[in-house]
Amino acid sequence: MREQYRSEDFTEKDLAADPMDQFAQWFRQVAGGGALHEPNAMVVSTADAEGRPSSRTVLLKHYDERGFVFFTNYGSRKGRELTANPHVSLLFPWHPLARQVIVTGTAARVGREETVAYFRTRPHGSQLGAWASDQSAVVGSRQELVDRYEELAARYPEGEKVPAPPQWGGFRVVPAAIEFWQGRENRLHDRLRYVRDSPAAGWRVERLCP
Repeated sequence: MREQYRSEDFTEKDLAADPMDQFAQWFRQVAGGGALHEPNAMVVSTADAEGRPSSRTVLLKHYDERGFVFFTNYGSRKGRELTANPHVSLLFPWHPLARQVIVTGTAARVGREETVAYFRTRPHGSQLGAWASDQSAVVGSRQELVDRYEELAARYPEGEKVPAPPQWGGFRVVPAAIEFWQGRENRLHDRLRYVRDSPAAGWRVERLCP
C-alpha cells in the first residue's frame, strides 16, 4: 500500500514570515477546495502528569495570531490532562493534498466571555448535548445518555436560551513550533518548521529531513 506523492515544490521562499499567516494560507486552500470533509478536524494529543499520552480528533473553532482554539468539557480526559500538563500537540492530517500541519505548544483556558460567546453560536441540540454528556465518564447505557438529553430538551425547548455549562469551555494552544509537511516524490518530503524560543521571541525556519 504505497502512493507516490507528486506535489509542487515547497521551499523556504514560499513561506510567509509568520507561521499563522502560512497556516491561514494553507487552510484557505484546503477549506476552499472541497477535497476534505471537515478540514478543521485535528488530532489533539495530550499527556497526563506521568507522561502517558492520549489522542483524539477535535474540531478547530478559531485561530488567530494568538493560537488555535477548541472547546471541550474541562472534566474530560483531555481537559484533565491539559490542566495537569499543558503541553500539547495538534495534527492537521490533510491527506488528499499530501499535507500535514503539526503544532506543538502549551494550552490554557480561554476567558469565560469567549466561551459563552462561542456557546451561543452552537446549534440548540449541541448546546443540550454539552450538558447531557459528562464527557469521558463511564455511562451505563446509551439510553441513559438519551434520557438526560430528553430531560434537558423538555427544560430548554427550541428557542429558549441555554446557559453555557460551567464545566465546559475553550482551550487556546499557543504554538512554540509549527511544522508544514508537504509530501514529495521518493519520500523526499518537504518539512519546514517555524520555531521560537519564547512567546516574545521571533520565529526562525528550519528544514527537517523527511
